[in-house]
Amino acid sequence: MPKNKIIFACQVCGYQAPKWLGKCPDCGGWNTLVEERLSTTKIRGADIQKGKPIPILEIQSNEEDRILTHIGELDRVLGGGIVPGSVILIGGDPGIGKSTLLLQTLEGIRDNGKLLYVSGEESPNQIKLRGMRIGIRSNNLVILSETSLDSILETVDEIKPKVFVIDSIQTVFTSELPSAPGSIGQVRESAGRLMFYAKKTGIPIFLVGHVTKDGSIAGPRVLEHIVDTVLYFEGEKGHAFRILRAVKNRFGSTNEIGIFEMKDSGLSEVKNPSEIFLAERPFKVTGSVVVSSMEGTRPILVELQALVSSTNFGVPRRTTIGVDYNRVSLLLAILEKRVGMHLMGQDVFVNVVGGIKIDEPAVDLGIVTAVASSFREIPVDPKTFVFGEVGLAGEIRAINQVEARIKEGAKLGFKRVIIPINNAKKMSRVKDIEVIGVASVDETLEILFR
Repeated sequence: MPKNKIIFACQVCGYQAPKWLGKCPDCGGWNTLVEERLSTTKIRGADIQKGKPIPILEIQSNEEDRILTHIGELDRVLGGGIVPGSVILIGGDPGIGKSTLLLQTLEGIRDNGKLLYVSGEESPNQIKLRGMRIGIRSNNLVILSETSLDSILETVDEIKPKVFVIDSIQTVFTSELPSAPGSIGQVRESAGRLMFYAKKTGIPIFLVGHVTKDGSIAGPRVLEHIVDTVLYFEGEKGHAFRILRAVKNRFGSTNEIGIFEMKDSGLSEVKNPSEIFLAERPFKVTGSVVVSSMEGTRPILVELQALVSSTNFGVPRRTTIGVDYNRVSLLLAILEKRVGMHLMGQDVFVNVVGGIKIDEPAVDLGIVTAVASSFREIPVDPKTFVFGEVGLAGEIRAINQVEARIKEGAKLGFKRVIIPINNAKKMSRVKDIEVIGVASVDETLEILFR
């Protein structure tokens, strides 16, 4: 029998010790020593298979059929479906809906053969109760409550599932390491074995990952490097909407997002998010403007609100929800310097309605417009929406995918759009909507508030 020796290696400098140390004696790093398994088995030369270099044009690529989940938003984020043999890691806050989404995913592919859901946190009865609530009706779905990786892989070999889920990777352990489940060594070793198993058998694997206080997936950073796809399930407390976002995808774009609404019967797809986000928009109210944001290939129109009021303190407050704080501070400085708005004695609050986050520069013009509207007490025309990047000189810079944004606005009944002038020069006439190009913030505010 081959023997495995347990060592503790520093993840920074590579120093090895027979026992755990809080501080690395070599590089001085704290909490950098991680448990690792060191095999003492000698590998004979005959057992080593040497790979041969192949010219890239001679490599035969097989375009395998993806497995459709029949959940359009999830298939969109994955790049068109599940790739056989891929490992997909999904993380999110507790109670956000990760387990519910994966149960619905297995229900959507139930006609493709056996499906396995492995839970290390819930009993089969608890999973059954959730399944009944969200309408699970498949006899092909098999539930296993287990945390031993060896036992899980034995079960997978027996039933040969089309897809299987492990909820969560932090509860799984391998007997080859003596540390507790959830430790860095256990998570890395378990994820590595699952990755090799998926590539060998072609069975796609979903892994659920816990998150830390700052929102990143708990465990070693190498966990995100091992897997093929990393998905984050996001949502604001008090809002029913959930956003599925890919931060890594070897088989598709990382720009796509999927939007869901949490209901009593589970997660429901939001196929037209712009209409949902604008459903309760107030009309003829100061500080409210509609902006167009691109999430991957999908244009989304959202309401952006700003409130400007006199400050009661020596230092004015700047509060943002859904947009970058530093970006808003920069745009306020532009309004102060280039337009002449005296905002130094004003508290400014900016909010993206609906609980979503927007991080693209195309919403700059919307932030400037909303703040100016609230400051001047003049409402923006409810049939007008805006988008464009604002430079430090107060100029409006061109952005991409303009036609898709404008068509989305025209579909929702908007009659006028204000865009960067360089984009307007290259645009052909759009039916049922007036396109106005602007070169500066001054020109934009003059058109909106004259």
